[in-house]
Amino acid sequence: MTSTTSLATGLPAEHRERLLGLAREVSFDIGTRLFEEGRRADRFWIIRTGTVALDLHVPGRQAAVVESLGHGELVGWSWHFPPYVWQLGAEASSPVRAWEFDAESVRAMCADDPEFGRAIAVWLGRVVAHRLHASRVRLLDLYAPHGSGTR
Repeated sequence: MTSTTSLATGLPAEHRERLLGLAREVSFDIGTRLFEEGRRADRFWIIRTGTVALDLHVPGRQAAVVESLGHGELVGWSWHFPPYVWQLGAEASSPVRAWEFDAESVRAMCADDPEFGRAIAVWLGRVVAHRLHASRVRLLDLYAPHGSGTR
């Protein structure tokens, strides 16, 4: 992921510290599904160690892995946008340690502090734009006759 979308560089220090104040530490074994496309998005994670694969349901085929995420990266953005439904799926591709956040608590903090809320929204916008691009490239690599043609 690009430097502007990781937690360390995606949020100013004061907002990053406020967000981390809501975190709880969790871990996932390899193969654990964090969430499924189309289900309710009520939490999100920042990876401390390990790798999480984001995947996309492809009818009649195996799910396509569109991106792998590692240290400092956000897992899940759908919690921020109504109707709060996951747009992708996610699975631990190695043992994972992460910070977990309750979406409702973070949304409430965003509503109470517009500056914090704007910083979160801008960060998530960067993440969404990056994920859309990564998904497009990966799907073209998998299914287009001549691949993505990335330059």
